[in-house]
Amino acid sequence: MQKSTITPTNSNVRPKLTVVQNTLQKKTLNTNELDQLLIKKVNNTAHEYISNHITSHQLEKVALLNTRSSQDIVLKISKNNSAIINLRRINDYRKINRFFEEVNKKLEVNGLFINNVETHDVRKERILKKVPKPFKLIYYVADFAFHRVLPKIKFTKAFYYRKTKGYGRVLTRAEILGRLYSSGFEILDDKIINGILYFVAKKVKDPAYDTEATYGPLIYLKRVGKNGKIIKVAKVRTMHPYAEYLQQYVFNKNNLKEGGKIKNDFRISKLGKLFRKYWIDEIPMLINLVKGEMKLIGVRPLSQHYFNLYPDNLQSKRTLFKPGLLPPFYADMPKTLNEITASEMKYLMAYEKEPFLTDIKYFMKIVENIVWKGKRSA
Repeated sequence: MQKSTITPTNSNVRPKLTVVQNTLQKKTLNTNELDQLLIKKVNNTAHEYISNHITSHQLEKVALLNTRSSQDIVLKISKNNSAIINLRRINDYRKINRFFEEVNKKLEVNGLFINNVETHDVRKERILKKVPKPFKLIYYVADFAFHRVLPKIKFTKAFYYRKTKGYGRVLTRAEILGRLYSSGFEILDDKIINGILYFVAKKVKDPAYDTEATYGPLIYLKRVGKNGKIIKVAKVRTMHPYAEYLQQYVFNKNNLKEGGKIKNDFRISKLGKLFRKYWIDEIPMLINLVKGEMKLIGVRPLSQHYFNLYPDNLQSKRTLFKPGLLPPFYADMPKTLNEITASEMKYLMAYEKEPFLTDIKYFMKIVENIVWKGKRSA
């Protein structure tokens, strides 16, 4: 296919832009022609949002497209683009990770990927507005079950994709951002525009190609165990899929609340909050207890990210012993990260001297706080 080039005549004109339309016919446009294409496809606010991010980075090569097929990225897009803008919503992608991974390959390092998605929360609001009041709950539950649950169950997945061809999937903001991080991107900005979430992501590394990503109710989280060995801790899912990739992102965006947990953590589902409140999510950790990877009383098993936040002396002390199902947190009920680390160090030093008596003492205190005083971690 032929490609023409328009060279900018002054510093106010955006550098040349390689544009791929949904017809996948390439040509190079100047800034005014790009604007006209965007205006035809998106509303004024979305057009301004996209244009501002492109202009601010003074990009030399941009691919603009409107496709749901990763094959279009593979076959029709050249390498080392400064930015790729796709106007098709992610809800219609058949294989989301594959699409993101192929975009990653066609971007230069620090190149931008701009796309959009209708999130679960916005979809719910839209559905409830259009359905008559007596049928709101029934319609919403049916829609959620069909478009969110069926594609995640092994035995119904094939049926779902035969019926829908992958169009109109229900996706949460946490899942989409998590998939982007797993595919080697970092989120620079995201914004709801007329009910659609637009985002700007920057390529920072190659994709993780995670073959162990799960959607089911039971998950296995990588945690630091005895001697620094990484163990897979079994838990009931309380976060949206791929949310584990957002730990650094959420930590940077949100402050910690009392108890050392993240404020307003959008990764946690509503049902997940209930599970956490009553420790339902931690019941499967009995598997780790039986396997000998954990003990009844002990410091909580941490992700590598949180483990690295601890002082070096506590990191060293922690790895001398197995983590526990019931942490000293419930005995001391600390409120800040500093208080949590002090509580854990106090327990570990006591356990090092008198293991059996220390665990008995902490067990009695934990039972008193949880059963008789109704203490909770959140």
